[in-house]
Amino acid sequence: MRTKWSEICEILGKSISPGQLKLWIHPLIPARCGKDLLLRAPSAFVCSHVRSWFTAHLEKAVAEVMGEECAVSVEYIPGCLQADMPDFVSGGTPDECPEEAGRTAFPEKRRPSAPVAAAALCSPAPRPLPAGQLFLPLVSAVQTTPARHEPFWRFSFDDFIVGPGNRLAHAASLCMCETTKSPDILFLSSAPGLGKTHLMQAIGNALSKVCNRCLPKVEYLTAEEFASRFVFALKAGDIPAFKARHRELDLLLLEDIHFLQGKDKTQGELLAALKSIHGRGGKTVFSSSFAPREIKGLDGQLLSRLSAGILSFIERPDEETRRRILRHKASVHQVHLPEEVEDMLARHVNADVRQIESCLQMLIFKASVLNSAITPDLAWEVVSRHSGYCPAADMESIISSVCRAFGISREQLMSESRKQEYVAARNTAFYLARKHTSLSLEAVGRQFNRRHSTVIKGITALERAMSNKSPAGLQLAGTLKMIEKNSGMPALTH
Repeated sequence: MRTKWSEICEILGKSISPGQLKLWIHPLIPARCGKDLLLRAPSAFVCSHVRSWFTAHLEKAVAEVMGEECAVSVEYIPGCLQADMPDFVSGGTPDECPEEAGRTAFPEKRRPSAPVAAAALCSPAPRPLPAGQLFLPLVSAVQTTPARHEPFWRFSFDDFIVGPGNRLAHAASLCMCETTKSPDILFLSSAPGLGKTHLMQAIGNALSKVCNRCLPKVEYLTAEEFASRFVFALKAGDIPAFKARHRELDLLLLEDIHFLQGKDKTQGELLAALKSIHGRGGKTVFSSSFAPREIKGLDGQLLSRLSAGILSFIERPDEETRRRILRHKASVHQVHLPEEVEDMLARHVNADVRQIESCLQMLIFKASVLNSAITPDLAWEVVSRHSGYCPAADMESIISSVCRAFGISREQLMSESRKQEYVAARNTAFYLARKHTSLSLEAVGRQFNRRHSTVIKGITALERAMSNKSPAGLQLAGTLKMIEKNSGMPALTH
């Protein structure tokens, strides 16, 4: 088995780096159990890491050496020294494992009838056993190893509609998937609902298919999820596993990077992960409602890295792009959209792409329930009730609408008070100004005598509350919807 293990390691050296081979594979002690291969690790951390990242590589190499498919499992037994580990648990021949030759091999998949202390697994038998008796405890070679699941990709480049407002972002995203001379970092910035998530998932989808490794290591998550994982690892004392998971990626897709504003320790871990990923030739893609320089409270080195790659902004779709989006979405739903209805929706539903799709789905649903054809009259009814068709609001109308909705005065809204209802109202005004006006964050902040970093924090807090769907978040979402409807703004959709 030692000779075969050397051959397996040699084959592994063709698919993983020499450093990984030396650090993670060489410390393993091979043992045979029937047709399967059992590897014993020197520590729980090595055991967990090998299970997560190298099981598939090992199974492929073992099958090549053994000439047949073999299951590979990894285990760690606390208190058991490597010198005490036999080369074969069972299934070996006297030549392969002479110290086991006089013992009776136990049947496969037998389990002890009662739990036994872990230290006893390494203890030798105190006296010779009668012929035919099995050694206890029986260690099963069947291990439940955590599989690394590939993210579920809902979007691809094939179903992304390109227009003047997103052409550069689309081209930059395609560039990330090229095999040569592609950038390492892409930063996508836009208002909500304009395609950041679509492009990020399309990049992950494409790179996972063309990756030259059999199992690309991909993580797709929000910055809030990254921060939560870090906090959980701190509380659980499992920081090494957290680092191993995020520093050896081929591709990191991180949404809403502005959520890390002011979180110094989490930013430090992200920076270390980025250095490791880029050092290994990996790629990173970020998204945010704000440009990197607009996000205050970021570590200088992290900000430098975010700004070092391609920075691409996505604008609202023009009328012709909205028309093509409607046409594509209708074909997905297998519905014929009359030309006059298509023109009406494209003219009046002028918000984000989510709003366009939501309005179309409502129209299709209503026609189905009423058993009616999709007509201009039905479309007009849906448009007028669902989204409104007035032009985008200005800052004064937003402030007036927010004050009426929250039952406060303009002076209270502009005050320095930290009362909960005043803060919620200000955050709502920040969100609506960002979504429905072309004002910069600095300009919005000046309206309230506040810095633009305060505007970012307010918008982030509002989005987080609504995404959590807590009672307060649901109430805020309802208030936003009511303000937009009463003010003729394109309504909020999720």
